[in-house]
Amino acid sequence: MMQTALRVVASLGLLAATLWAIMALWLRLPFPAPARALVAAAFVIAMLIVARWLWLGRNRQALLSFGLPWAALLGWWATLLPSHARDWQADMAHIATARITGDRLVVNNVRNFRWRSETDFDARWETREYRLSQLRSADLFLSYWAGESIAHAIVSFDFANSAPLAFSIEIRKEKGEAYSALKGFFKSYELAIIAADERDIVKVRSTIRGEDVRLYRLDMQRATALGLLREYVAVSNRLAARPRWYNTLAVNCTTVIFGMARRLDPTTMLDWRILLPGKLPTYLRERAFVSRAVPISELVARSRIGARAAAPYPDPGFSPRIRQGVPYPLSVAPAAR
Repeated sequence: MMQTALRVVASLGLLAATLWAIMALWLRLPFPAPARALVAAAFVIAMLIVARWLWLGRNRQALLSFGLPWAALLGWWATLLPSHARDWQADMAHIATARITGDRLVVNNVRNFRWRSETDFDARWETREYRLSQLRSADLFLSYWAGESIAHAIVSFDFANSAPLAFSIEIRKEKGEAYSALKGFFKSYELAIIAADERDIVKVRSTIRGEDVRLYRLDMQRATALGLLREYVAVSNRLAARPRWYNTLAVNCTTVIFGMARRLDPTTMLDWRILLPGKLPTYLRERAFVSRAVPISELVARSRIGARAAAPYPDPGFSPRIRQGVPYPLSVAPAAR
């Protein structure tokens, strides 16, 4: 009975591993579809042989039959390395780098595109300078594009005498490439950190793409906001020095932010809503990071910026206008600004 149970467990593990291998081979082998199908079929046959040896009790043969194909597969998988040298889409041509010298923050490759449509835009990449002493607060944008559970997170830093500086953690798409959550599990996209003007990174989602963008004023002390900004600078510079793969589940727009939060406060605990960022408002509210002055339903309703976001470029009043009516936490109340 025990041996049968162990074989069942081993068979289930073999099935799961084989399914992963099939997807990896199909999605990442640089061959035409018939050749990829042939390689995947050969791998399945090899794993069926493993299962047969396993159920016959011939563990040595099973181990050998398992080891050789997997050694070849994982050896090939290890050769798939992320790169900054690809033919990127125009809006991903550069990623952010920055340096802090005393009170001075200089950010390179700040994206400030003027969008007329997804394919019609004026590309502008700028170097911008900020004073850390003028940092006032941080805000969170959640852009919903696939129901109430899935959203893209953007963190924006508000300065006293400068336009807000927004950071977006995204996949770095090549020309002609489209996003697939499934492909995101299989070393298909590099990670990108884009620093941008809100009239670009927020407006393109709310006005050009028609996504449901919601804005939440974060209730955090200025020192915490400054620490988070420093984290973005450090992570951006590390990524620029060493490319990294995006992963749909493990390395995405919210898990990277969560990693920053953990470094700032090691007691921060992982929550399932980190993996479903559309649910972040309830997570943040439970931890007093957003206003509790109104019911959560009203907070969500007032967070929607769509109607306020639409206006022709250059739209210099965009950032203050989209914040109108959004509840302020006490730490960033208007009287303190």
